[in-house]
Amino acid sequence: MKTKSLTAIALTAMAVISCSVDTDTLGSSLTNSSDVLEVSASTFKAFTRSVQVDSVYARNNETYFGQVKDPETNTYIKTEFMAQFNMQEGLILPNVSDILSLDGEGRVIADSCDLWLTFDKSNCFGDSLASLKLNMLELDRPMDEKVTYYSNYDPKANGFIRKDGLKKSMLFTMINLTYSDSIRALKDYKDIVRIALNDPYTDKNGVTYRNYGTYLLRNFYEHPEYFKNSYAFIHSLCPGFYFELGDGLGLMAKIQEMQIRVYYRYKKNSETLVSYLSSSSTPEVLQTTKITNDKEALRRLVSDESCTYLKSPSGIFTEVTMPVDEITQSHTNDSLLSVSIDFKRENSAIQQPYLLSAPKNIIMLPTDSLKTFFEEEKDYDYKSSYIASLSSSNCYSFSNIGNLITLLSNNKAKGLASDPDWLSKHPNWNKVMLVPISVSQTGSSSSSIAVVANQMGLCSTKLVGGKDSPIEVKVIYASFKNQ
Repeated sequence: MKTKSLTAIALTAMAVISCSVDTDTLGSSLTNSSDVLEVSASTFKAFTRSVQVDSVYARNNETYFGQVKDPETNTYIKTEFMAQFNMQEGLILPNVSDILSLDGEGRVIADSCDLWLTFDKSNCFGDSLASLKLNMLELDRPMDEKVTYYSNYDPKANGFIRKDGLKKSMLFTMINLTYSDSIRALKDYKDIVRIALNDPYTDKNGVTYRNYGTYLLRNFYEHPEYFKNSYAFIHSLCPGFYFELGDGLGLMAKIQEMQIRVYYRYKKNSETLVSYLSSSSTPEVLQTTKITNDKEALRRLVSDESCTYLKSPSGIFTEVTMPVDEITQSHTNDSLLSVSIDFKRENSAIQQPYLLSAPKNIIMLPTDSLKTFFEEEKDYDYKSSYIASLSSSNCYSFSNIGNLITLLSNNKAKGLASDPDWLSKHPNWNKVMLVPISVSQTGSSSSSIAVVANQMGLCSTKLVGGKDSPIEVKVIYASFKNQ
């Protein structure tokens, strides 16, 4: 009964203890007369420091573009990206004999072609009227989906841009003022950038087409195998594009959707219809993000030991040295009922809307597993990884990380049993990292989390802590004493 009871009453004990520091009679209130649960509470100190992040895993479903200055820390952040485009398997277009979009020689052409970038206005930061210059550059070959790309990877510097390929440059603002107020007020209106691809296009074989859309459309009829699936499409026709920031400051725009549209006319019965071939950038194909941070400014923030920082994208994480030995060795005959720790935010003197928002969600995981967790797209399990959301009390609370403390302690014990030099080889054995994350949900339940990824959007906050301000770790122990 004892083993099962410890597990069964753990949550009850945690709830009661959180309301009162008096644990003298808690055991008898939770168990029957055959066993008495002795409960005790202790506190320990964890120490935190800021860690500058060189880069993060860049394969992500969140895509941002632009450059802004953080008004609180005076640091600049620039985000650019590469995107491949998905092709629907089993795509069907009208018979070539029904196509009405033809050139003077009777060959299929596209009437027009453009690429749409649709913004997620609710997750953009900065001035919606700030002007940015976008350079869209065609890739020479596909980036390898089997390679692990980080946010400091530059496709342009690594030779992925086709020298004589498609290049388009344009200035844009997130709010498209070319549309009237009445159109922008429509219920289904979305702010988009339309990049026209209607100039003559020459492929790698030296064949020149009326426009990029004609290149795609004609290949559909001449080489249907190129459209068998996304892999064939990417490796035969469209390796992807790199979206580079040419100039501009003041806007970080989240791209909600990217789509190439190839317009054409065809006949059906006696009617003339207009349609388009569509190819979108989706999670099934590769997207990578290149992030440029002001490294010297970040170093100045990290050197401030009066607090710690959480800053994304790819900016600063907070590392926590946990009192693992103190927790496990001070009550060797007791069981851990609960280990909890809170990380409080420091309020900023700068008011919204100019202040970057604090991360909504952060993850705690062992420092040494930081890379593999995101590269292998692991699920958080409340054993080695824990998620906390920013609460109404302005802090991130991890209510029970007892499994993590036990895991770290067991790792040390096993390591020393096989290697007396294990500690010197594993200096981070008792350290965990706090990382800003984005979470996406699936299903009807708002609590079902499908994907955990590095936060690629803008967020920043200070946390109470640092060299001389340890964080309190609250621990509840329990043991049974026979009457």
